[in-house]
Amino acid sequence: MPEATNDWVVNTTDETFEKDVFQASQERLVVVDFWAAWCQPCRMLAPLLEKIAAESNGKFVLVKANTDETPQAAGQFQVSGIPAVYAVSGGEVVDFFQGVLPEDAILGWIDTQLERGALQQAINLVESAPEQAEAQLRQILADSPNESQAACALADALLRQDQDDACREVLEQLEARGFLEPAAEKIKAALDLKSKSGVDLDAVRAHAEAHPDDLTAQFALADALVGAEQYQDAFEICLKLVQQDRKGYGEQARALMVDVFRALPDDSELTSEYRRKLSTALY
Repeated sequence: MPEATNDWVVNTTDETFEKDVFQASQERLVVVDFWAAWCQPCRMLAPLLEKIAAESNGKFVLVKANTDETPQAAGQFQVSGIPAVYAVSGGEVVDFFQGVLPEDAILGWIDTQLERGALQQAINLVESAPEQAEAQLRQILADSPNESQAACALADALLRQDQDDACREVLEQLEARGFLEPAAEKIKAALDLKSKSGVDLDAVRAHAEAHPDDLTAQFALADALVGAEQYQDAFEICLKLVQQDRKGYGEQARALMVDVFRALPDDSELTSEYRRKLSTALY
């Protein structure tokens, strides 16, 4: 990264490309300009990019990659013609354009990338620093109230801080549109499961064992086991309920299993196994 606050143009090489681009993009937007000295359009575009970078005062870094000196990087980005300009944020390529654009168009494009970059940086903080992420996401939503990705991330940050009512409020606002994105469905499921904790599991289990034919007691035990995160035992009870009372408690048991599936990690082996078992029980 450049040290001077008014110098945001970096010349890179294949050896420094990882640091100059991908590592630097964890801190701020990086704009990569693939160019060559023999390319006349490149020589027209370069002054515009460098002027905008200087005037941005650190909002983004312009990394200049001479394709004659960075063949590996050009190959990695699948550069097919130059000039080619890429936006990199959070270690990911998020957009690009090719050829020469007017200054106003370039400014508009960079503004869009900065907005995306701010959102991505806030999302990246949700797990490690949810309070900081919340503050950034609320600012983004103040400027762009319809940014659903920011709202989903905010709900996640609130849930991680045990701000359950605030999390539910955000989810209800999203749901008012008539649908929820998969990420929001996952957060809603996790919030619903969280509300099941705190039950006296031993007492519920004892009652269910004393009344093995009472489907209400059996479903209550499955519900309590979910609240205690004993998912496999809960699934086994749910499958029995699906087989015994498909339209009654079986439907509630199916819905409970689906909620847990949504809340568990996408690569959960438990989810894969019991999705198959539930499908078999249903059909």
